[in-house]
Amino acid sequence: MPFIPTLATRIRPVTLGVAAAALLAGTAGVSTANAQESVRWQVPIAFPSHLVGLSTPVRYLSETLDEVSGGNINLRYYEPGELIPPFEILDAVSEGRYPAGFTWVGYDQGSIPSLPLFAGAPFGMEPPAYLAWHYFGGGAELLEEIYAEYNVKPLLCSMIGPEAAGWFAEPLESLDQIDGLRIRFAGIGGRVMENLGASVTMIPGGELYQAMERGTIDATEFSAPAVDRILGMQEIVQNYVLPGWHQTFTTAHLLINQESWDALEPQTRATIDMGCRAATLFGYSESEMENPKALRDFEEEGVNAQVLSDEILGELRRVTNEVQAEIAAEDEMFGRVLESQQAFMKVHGNWHVKGHLPRSYYAPEEIGQQ
Repeated sequence: MPFIPTLATRIRPVTLGVAAAALLAGTAGVSTANAQESVRWQVPIAFPSHLVGLSTPVRYLSETLDEVSGGNINLRYYEPGELIPPFEILDAVSEGRYPAGFTWVGYDQGSIPSLPLFAGAPFGMEPPAYLAWHYFGGGAELLEEIYAEYNVKPLLCSMIGPEAAGWFAEPLESLDQIDGLRIRFAGIGGRVMENLGASVTMIPGGELYQAMERGTIDATEFSAPAVDRILGMQEIVQNYVLPGWHQTFTTAHLLINQESWDALEPQTRATIDMGCRAATLFGYSESEMENPKALRDFEEEGVNAQVLSDEILGELRRVTNEVQAEIAAEDEMFGRVLESQQAFMKVHGNWHVKGHLPRSYYAPEEIGQQ
């Protein structure tokens, strides 16, 4: 049997970390440890630091920056609630109370409606397409324009693939079942749920188990299988709905106070930026290792991993299009970002459909067949 590293062994930067450290050290120069300025930042984070792909990248980032800088760049992260509540990170960074914070930017959709398009949108891009759009298709520039008003520099610092559509008491055979449900649902998908009659609430991940156990909510979505398994949702609910139509990718960002960023030397800014790019790769790779194993374990333990019918997905897409059109009419920037993403996907989608094998070729029963 081949050796499969555990989560504990992988979180230390000994695989991707070594390569990234060498790359970063080479960029910074031989005398980095002696020449680089000293950075000591307190960084509140929105998720517990052990959640696969969501927050493990901030641990990787902190360890890697410390290593490649010879201890000169120290980003000390604090668990949710240790410094401030998770939903207050943007305000704290914007006001300069903390130099940086690590969060899912969709939490701030109430004040910035366009942010869920950068955090994980329904029927949106898959991770490779999103990365291409972000780095080369104008996405990063749009996000910087949005945050400029808040005195914040955003850096993409984590990405995972699709989430699950959530935990429900019964299989979801009709969208009529959504009507009247008390459900935790994030982002634009939450507004879709509201249009379908659900009562939607936003609860941090660390409080979900208790909310479901006590019956405060009837159903919930949070993340991908590896993260949901850590939270223990399978101990309460046995019906797991897939695919994650509401978030085809999930990102996390390092939000940096603009004055704190501008005060850094160019070498330090480049090192932190490079560290976040490496952390994004780390998070995506780790989650793609852990999510299949978590789904396998769920099914072996009797969880019903339900795949939504094409009919239900088609109806969800129709309602999603209506909701996004409504938000675009209300918020100019949302419309600009949505238009940019859709224009990109008209080109990328053609390549994706024609250049990639159909998903059926990757069905377990097809692997190894002639």
